[in-house]
Amino acid sequence: MKILFISLGCDKNLVDTEVMLGLLASRGYQMTDDETEAEIIVINTCCFIHDAKEESIQNILDMAEYKKAGRLKALVVTGCLAERYRQEILEEIPEVDAVLGTTAYDKILDAIDEALAGQHSVTVTDINALPQVETHRLVTTGGHFAYLKIAEGCDKHCTYCIIPKIRGNFRSVPMKRLIKEAEYLAEQGVKELILVAQETTLYGKDLYGKKSLHLLLKELCKISGIRWIRVLYCYPEEITDELIQVMKEEPKICHYLDLPIQHANDEILKRMGRRTSKQELIDIIQKLRSEIPDICIRTTLITGFPGETEEQHEELMDFVDEMEFDRLGVFTYSPEEDTPAAGMPGQIEEEVKEDRQAELMELQQEIAFDNAENMVGREVLVMIEGKVADENAYVGRTYRDAPNVDGLIFVNTDEELMSGDFVKVKVSGAVDYDLIGGIE
Repeated sequence: MKILFISLGCDKNLVDTEVMLGLLASRGYQMTDDETEAEIIVINTCCFIHDAKEESIQNILDMAEYKKAGRLKALVVTGCLAERYRQEILEEIPEVDAVLGTTAYDKILDAIDEALAGQHSVTVTDINALPQVETHRLVTTGGHFAYLKIAEGCDKHCTYCIIPKIRGNFRSVPMKRLIKEAEYLAEQGVKELILVAQETTLYGKDLYGKKSLHLLLKELCKISGIRWIRVLYCYPEEITDELIQVMKEEPKICHYLDLPIQHANDEILKRMGRRTSKQELIDIIQKLRSEIPDICIRTTLITGFPGETEEQHEELMDFVDEMEFDRLGVFTYSPEEDTPAAGMPGQIEEEVKEDRQAELMELQQEIAFDNAENMVGREVLVMIEGKVADENAYVGRTYRDAPNVDGLIFVNTDEELMSGDFVKVKVSGAVDYDLIGGIE
């Protein structure tokens, strides 16, 4: 039977999708990207913010139409939206046959069997469980890079965030399991490992009694075939000297950190439930740049949080201007039901949020352009992602570019390259790079 799998949301959700795809492939199901041919459709959903929720719902409604007039026999909904609104989905969208919660994705085969037998089911397990599936994941990222989810859940309980209620408490994946998975990925041709979790910097504290991300990184660096290791979702207050030191010592670890700071005004940070002050943010950023001069720092901000004044917005603008982040994304605040922030006074109009977002992004564009100009003339290593059609150029990424969140660069060359090749290039423009060496 043919299955269409739709994966929405973050890269952590994508890892769950790849686990489910591995289970389906082991059963002999055929994959298709054509909804008109699919006999089974699985949608792995997201509901982190309002727009993600709307996208998930719309996808379910669109696919439900094929149940009415098509060959579709089973429609299964998994992931965060399924965990949060499981009963509502079954009641309001009768075309849905099965709903799986966030820790029940390992039950995907049973859910499909029941759906094909004409049963409607909701499968949820302990929200603090950590499913272990022996079947290998089916990597969907092209084969030369893959995400490694090192932990699940979160203990921070920021006032705007619903994640702890749908993903549970923070719990680390045992190191042996991660090393085994990473070794398998390397054997399959993966050259870049991207470590993800709701929060990577607390890795191991629950299992080993201390933050152990630096120890995990040392073990991963020993794996033959892995060229780059990138770390995302590092909470600034949890960055240790040991982590900084291992980044300096191990050549495989990209000098790149993703630090979600969300704001820079102390009052807003406190109401958000964040655990840093503006000065502490400045201190850790300055320390990282002092210890690792070529580090690329990415961050995310929330604008229009309840009660945010124009003066506090201007303070955030000044902070961004002063810090000159290499990469930055800005989200407008999304009030999520069942979160403390949704009930706070001083909710801000969408138009104001969007205007503030636009101002921050315009400022960041200027900073990013200046940073790109400063790169001209430098020699860097690039991983090739693919070829530009009908041109003697390829697209690729440097250590400064995480896939799907940062940009791509163009490598000009007459040589024939393949996806996953590493080449030495010289920066000739903001996004243009010239090949100066062969495949490394």
